[in-house]
Amino acid sequence: MAKFVLAGRADCPFYAKAEVLADYLQKNLPDFQIFKITQHPHVWEEWLKDLCEKNKWNHEDSPIIWRELLDRGGKGLLLGGYNEFLEHAQLYYGVTSSMTTELMKVIAQENLGSHIEKELEKEALKSLIDPLQVWITSASAPACYNLIPILTSGEVFGTRTEISITLFDNKQAEEHLNILAMETWDLVSPFLRSVSVCTRVEEAFLQAHVVIILDHPTDGEVYTLEDCLRSRVPMCRLYGYLIQKNAHDSVRVLVGGKTFVNLKAALLMRYAPNIAHNIIAVALGVEGEAKAALARKLKTTPSCIKDVIIWGNISGNSYVDLRKAKIYRYESAIWGPPHFSRPVLSLIFDSEWVNKDFVSTIKLLSTTGKQFGGILAAHSIATTLKYWYHGSPPEEIVSLGVLSEGQFGIPEGLVFSMPVKFENGTWVVLTDLEDIEISEEIMTRMTSDLIQEKLVALGDLIHFQPYQSENRSAEMDEKTTLPTTNDNQENRRVSDVDFSDLIPQANSEKPVSQEPINDRWYIKR
Repeated sequence: MAKFVLAGRADCPFYAKAEVLADYLQKNLPDFQIFKITQHPHVWEEWLKDLCEKNKWNHEDSPIIWRELLDRGGKGLLLGGYNEFLEHAQLYYGVTSSMTTELMKVIAQENLGSHIEKELEKEALKSLIDPLQVWITSASAPACYNLIPILTSGEVFGTRTEISITLFDNKQAEEHLNILAMETWDLVSPFLRSVSVCTRVEEAFLQAHVVIILDHPTDGEVYTLEDCLRSRVPMCRLYGYLIQKNAHDSVRVLVGGKTFVNLKAALLMRYAPNIAHNIIAVALGVEGEAKAALARKLKTTPSCIKDVIIWGNISGNSYVDLRKAKIYRYESAIWGPPHFSRPVLSLIFDSEWVNKDFVSTIKLLSTTGKQFGGILAAHSIATTLKYWYHGSPPEEIVSLGVLSEGQFGIPEGLVFSMPVKFENGTWVVLTDLEDIEISEEIMTRMTSDLIQEKLVALGDLIHFQPYQSENRSAEMDEKTTLPTTNDNQENRRVSDVDFSDLIPQANSEKPVSQEPINDRWYIKR
């Protein structure tokens, strides 16, 4: 009896080709037996390294194939990769493979989907015994109060998954957290296994599967924007260290809220590099604000508007892109079935509104934060988490802050909001979208502020200088100094100052077919 083990990266085309060949041999040869192992691409290299160290093998690629010699009392005998397995099949069994490259790729993607589906099923079954551990930081924030009923409804993680919620905050908030925990328990949710309170830093994020980072109020007096930026570093350094140390290996971290969302996500990635690929910044709140503004203009409901893209700094200098935006079920002379849609820009004939009023509306909402309260923050976080676990709606574009790898000309290493889709328990950047190029000036404006935020926060830059286009430099020089000349002004915080003069203004003369610029700089706490 020939017993072989075939292991590989779930999305590896050569594993797919070896798998088909192995299945053929097992079906047609009574003395040939194959055992298959797939690993997620994120963990494959580490898994392979551990396997080779354990067996003293030297192998670096996917797949890896070895022969089991348990019937002889010995360890496995390494055969090699796909080429060695093909040579073995040809030499001993007279069988070869003629699979095309395209078919290899198709099977590889099917394997990845099947692997992720099986892993999710295992997690769901496991959660019936060990519930999903959900940690919420700054749990005394209003958003937490609105978030808990959604998390315990079964809509986010599914009706087959039980969760345990831990409310994490400082010692001063303990009484409030205990009241919140009691009220959460009173929901009598069939999906809630337990709810607890944690105020001890050393116990934070123990075995956490999900960590939700809410807005954290700045301790003490903060008088300048630079101080606000630097005040985020100690918290993110501590959280990053503790999450990497205490949380589950596959922990998913969502950074939500309305202040320095991109920056906090970037800092967490810096201080928790092992889980950087599982840290995201939630952008659906800003997306929702934009859809609501469009819905008011078009006299429809926000849920009928899809594919609005938020680029850049979610809580700062961002760009609301309407070029792919569509509207469904719109009452007009042209009517169609539920799946029929029309481009949003084709229905707005007022270019002045798109390039001026729409921009001003979104900027006003952002700079004041009046409509980005606990309900919107909670809903955007819960929806993003639901998409992460169960996938986003098919063919729909979702905005998400992720670590750039150079897509769309965005500098590598920035946490940048961009179009994605969620599938198979992960997110994929939609790099194949057409006609979404961003002008160099808009890209520079967004990336400049993001780079400066991080440099100022880490102490590599003393002062933050908002991006200025060349034709406004002289004018802006007179407006960038905060007034501190009288007693009333000396005690003002950054959150009390109107920074609208520091924002590059949109050009209202652009026609509706061109890119509407949305300049937003968020300061309000």
